[in-house]
Amino acid sequence: MYKINLKNTLWVLVIVGAVGAGAVIAAGNQALAAPATPADETPELGRPGTLSVGTSVAHFTLPRRAKITIVGAVTGRLPIADRHLDVRFWYPATVLPAAPRITYRHNVTTKDKPDFAINIQGVAAENASPLLGQKYPLVILSHGYASWASHFSNLAENLASKGYVVASIEHEDATFDSVTSFQMSFANVMLDRAQDQRQILAQILQQNASGQTGAISLIDPEKIGLIGYSMGGFGALTTAGAPYDATSKSIKQLPGDAQRAMLTDSGDMAPRIKALVLLAPWGGQPNNRSWSVSDLAKITAPVLMISGNQDDVVDYNHGVSWIFDNLTGSDRKLLTYRDARHNIAGNPVAFDPSTDFSTLEFFAEPVWRTERLNQINQHFITAFLDTNLKGDATKANFLNVPIVVAADGTWPSALGEQLGGKFAGDLQANYWRGFQRRWAMGLEIRAAPKGPAQIKIEPPAQP
Repeated sequence: MYKINLKNTLWVLVIVGAVGAGAVIAAGNQALAAPATPADETPELGRPGTLSVGTSVAHFTLPRRAKITIVGAVTGRLPIADRHLDVRFWYPATVLPAAPRITYRHNVTTKDKPDFAINIQGVAAENASPLLGQKYPLVILSHGYASWASHFSNLAENLASKGYVVASIEHEDATFDSVTSFQMSFANVMLDRAQDQRQILAQILQQNASGQTGAISLIDPEKIGLIGYSMGGFGALTTAGAPYDATSKSIKQLPGDAQRAMLTDSGDMAPRIKALVLLAPWGGQPNNRSWSVSDLAKITAPVLMISGNQDDVVDYNHGVSWIFDNLTGSDRKLLTYRDARHNIAGNPVAFDPSTDFSTLEFFAEPVWRTERLNQINQHFITAFLDTNLKGDATKANFLNVPIVVAADGTWPSALGEQLGGKFAGDLQANYWRGFQRRWAMGLEIRAAPKGPAQIKIEPPAQP
């Protein structure tokens, strides 16, 4: 029998931190597109590419999926039905200059407050004709808990303009208005994330092989990347080859059918993943640890992790760092935003002045501007994907920084010299490549090669 216990570690931690993993508790009724940030501030590879971008939505049916319900949680037997999800694609396209550009619209409904509309102006043209003539790497994008596919449109459009097809899954996380409905919602997210990713990827590849037209026809099936934020990262680790741990307290709290679905061999898509990006991934923190050390070592794709060192949702010190240390089958890097918490990804949103603080804290960071986070994420994710999916060895120079802490880099200037936004390059060997002088701040990158690592011994988790 499945028992819900509010003293249970999983639910206590989730209730404290889950909304920061992508949900919105809205007070106003409108969020406006954030104003454009001056281009001169963006690091070299964070800037858009030269290709025009199209976007479209496709529908997928995922067969025979278990769903956790209240009755199923009590009996341990879950109903089985097909699951229906949309996927938004971004891709290189043929777009006329005068063609209208899309506005991404999302409506958030909450129990006690008015609906909250979020409208983000994009640069993509809806249903534009794909740019034929060559194949492009595919990047699967998986959002955080209670978020949505187009919340990462800035990153997706940026990558598509550089020659990628991006497929962002609309996971359709269930809304909640009580403790019980929240528990059901989050449990289903745990059950669904990796399965959604694997089944969507499998169907995209099947359609590509069968001659599907549209964005899917542009995909090079041998060059696939996976990006997951928060709960998307939780799923991505398993999609990339790390099976869930049957002894994990988090997994054992789920109904029997859910446990069996999650613990079924899930490595079928892992060999297809050639690059893995984990943005503040959930599931490594001691009380919710969902993989064993030996399971994490089964991932062989190169990994780029990005997180804030003050992330109190996924626990940077004992969660994110633990995952990084134990991905010993992978060449990996960890980009850290100093003094950032969990909201280190997603589109910037400018709020109406009447918006209350409870809304702002679930979108924004206390120290970092979201626009700046977007620019830096785009810079390093571009370098990582170009290196590992396009074989562009020159882009590795942007990842192999000469010094761990960016602020310790040196790039002297002469008296009276104008700085002028020049990027660090070959002549600035002691500064992070692609950043402007004085502008590489608040960042650090740790790197670890594939192979055995010294495992850190952590104190026991508090009850």
